[in-house]
Amino acid sequence: MTKEQTTAGLNITREQMIQLLNEDLAGEYQAIIAYTVYSQVIKGAAYTDIARELELHAGEELQHAIKIAKQIDYLGGMPGVTPKPVITSNDPVAMLRADLENERTTVGRYRERIRQAEAMGEFALSETLRAIIVQEQEHEIDLSAALDINVPLPKKPADRKIVETK
Repeated sequence: MTKEQTTAGLNITREQMIQLLNEDLAGEYQAIIAYTVYSQVIKGAAYTDIARELELHAGEELQHAIKIAKQIDYLGGMPGVTPKPVITSNDPVAMLRADLENERTTVGRYRERIRQAEAMGEFALSETLRAIIVQEQEHEIDLSAALDINVPLPKKPADRKIVETK
């Protein structure tokens, strides 16, 4: 892989970063809503501890949203107010799998955002995102344990494109 391939998509403008962070913020809102709802509707003895853990996750996601909104404001943007859609289900396993998939996507997006922030020279932003990613990965571990599966491999963000150069 050439240097051009690994840096494709890293050199972005401040306005593009604000837009991307607002997409990330919408994902944090989604997580707050999902964890809040799921923690209350998951029923049964097998899910008591999991429901309590999901309540904790909701609070952590709120803190992530506040940190992302603060960074958007710092960059001169207006934090968005609309969450991404929340998947609901009567099946606790389906809800936990939806949460796990959202966490995997979020971790991939934040890894990309860290690289972009550093390319811009926005090191405080990259450090803020690093702190968030630690908790997001803990959420992945908790959800994988609840589902009794191995933690999946990292997921690359869907919006990342690698440009072939010769």
